[in-house]
Amino acid sequence: MPPLSIMIKPASGLCNMHCKYCFYKDVTKNRQQESYGIMKLETLEHTIRKALNYAEGMCSIVFQGGEPTLAGLEFFKHVIKYEEKYNYKKLPISNSIQTNGYELNEEWAEFFRENDFLVGLSIDGTKTTHDAYRMDMQGKGTHNRIMEKVALLNKYKVEFNVLTVVNAETAKNIDDIYDFYKKNNLRYLQFIPCLDPLETPQGGEEFSLTPQQYGEFLKTLFDLWYQDMKKGNYIYIRYFENLVAMLMGYPPESCDMAGTCSIQYVVEGDGGVYPCDFYVLDKYKLGDINTESYQQLNKQRLTNGFITSSLAHHDKCKNCQYFYLCRGGCKRNKEQLQDGSFGENVFCGAFQDFFHHAMLRLQEIATMAKQKMYNR
Repeated sequence: MPPLSIMIKPASGLCNMHCKYCFYKDVTKNRQQESYGIMKLETLEHTIRKALNYAEGMCSIVFQGGEPTLAGLEFFKHVIKYEEKYNYKKLPISNSIQTNGYELNEEWAEFFRENDFLVGLSIDGTKTTHDAYRMDMQGKGTHNRIMEKVALLNKYKVEFNVLTVVNAETAKNIDDIYDFYKKNNLRYLQFIPCLDPLETPQGGEEFSLTPQQYGEFLKTLFDLWYQDMKKGNYIYIRYFENLVAMLMGYPPESCDMAGTCSIQYVVEGDGGVYPCDFYVLDKYKLGDINTESYQQLNKQRLTNGFITSSLAHHDKCKNCQYFYLCRGGCKRNKEQLQDGSFGENVFCGAFQDFFHHAMLRLQEIATMAKQKMYNR
């Protein structure tokens, strides 16, 4: 079997910040029980023990939320303890965490460094763009505090990257954001489009990202990235790196670019398991890690048709010259029709506009990368 990928939500949807656009807060409001609380150590042990018994090749574990650090540092020390205890196969294990950084301190930083955690830190660019939607529980901006955490992670030489949500504010200010990241030596970046709440009309929120905004954002960001690359100033941007890899003949590592949902296990605070972070909803539940094996969870995955439904693409995709790169995009960004099927990706126009703008240069970069590989 391929490497096993697990996402654990140790604090369920609990958080110490109040970001206006938080998609997971919206997800929790659309199920019978909003929060499952802090994960019990017994559930964590079941999750890791069964994972390491089932996995072949590699086991990748990412901790997300809500805010996963609310589970406490002792919880994460038990993660390492259980991994060491149950890794009979001596598999390589990759641990990562996506955090808002709000409560990070020197003890956390030291733990991340000593245990080789990759940290994803959520920052929405400059103080103006970040503080527009990423507030604390009192409604105050958090940018100053989070930038202090950047300094902390650098001090302890923790490996980290930056996750930025592309919303109405960040999209139109990407020039300033890109410049800010460069000045602060933030060179490993991921940009993900903001999600509107479930079962609401697209574009109805103050933070909503329109297809036109997203298209302009991608074009502007690409131009900035390309200019730096030509100068030998390398900035890692996950989306562009995946596109170049695909043009070189490699599969994308980002599941939203694969053309089908990948096999994932999202473990909530109570041990409930779901097929995707965007669909931690009652009707998609696969089972319970406390009482079931990963083999049993996979059987339920086949029964509910979650992955199969992601294989269907809009008729418009069949004749699109860019489909081999776009592949229809993420299921969560597709319009769900009355019959339960999925229609066109809401950002289809944005992708077409971007590919028309950037394709020749993407191909140029892919060709250069191939030549470098052959000349080694």
